[in-house]
Amino acid sequence: MRNLVAAVFCAAFSLCGVHASTITVVPVYEPISLHGTDGDEAISEIGEALRASVMPRPMALTGAFPEVLVDAIRSPHLLPGNNPNYKVQEANLLVLCNIGITSEMRQEGLFVKLEVSQLVIPREVDLTSRQVLNLAIVALRKTLEEYQKQQIQALIVNVDIEGAEEQKGPLKDLSCKFTLGSGAPAN
Repeated sequence: MRNLVAAVFCAAFSLCGVHASTITVVPVYEPISLHGTDGDEAISEIGEALRASVMPRPMALTGAFPEVLVDAIRSPHLLPGNNPNYKVQEANLLVLCNIGITSEMRQEGLFVKLEVSQLVIPREVDLTSRQVLNLAIVALRKTLEEYQKQQIQALIVNVDIEGAEEQKGPLKDLSCKFTLGSGAPAN
């Protein structure tokens, strides 16, 4: 009987460990479409006024940082409103335009892939593929800049545009590399 009680206790203790994790509330910047509204936003990072913006929202996240931050940038986003005429069901441009985003931390830094093989701009979104990807990179950079404020070491970020074949080939030149945080060179 003692062995049975000990086994049950050990099993319960190990299950508690599986569910215990750190949850952190962090700002996550997202590329947001302003379609269905009457506003444009001046995006200084890309030098254009667009029917889009890069905005933060608080999210409660758990997991491997900064990788979960990158995943969160593509979270579905229904903008709440008080006007019954605003009926937009999705505002996140990565979701709207079917752009995937993944990341992997390696010894050399964080490697981010923006997958554009399935990219389609909905007719109600008055943006080009290039503008959407530029906004996504701004959102990525701003999200990771917030994360890096608390870090000691600099973070090297490599962004690669994947799936840019045929007519999407010119998007490949948006691939970039930047360094954030302590001791980071200005770029």
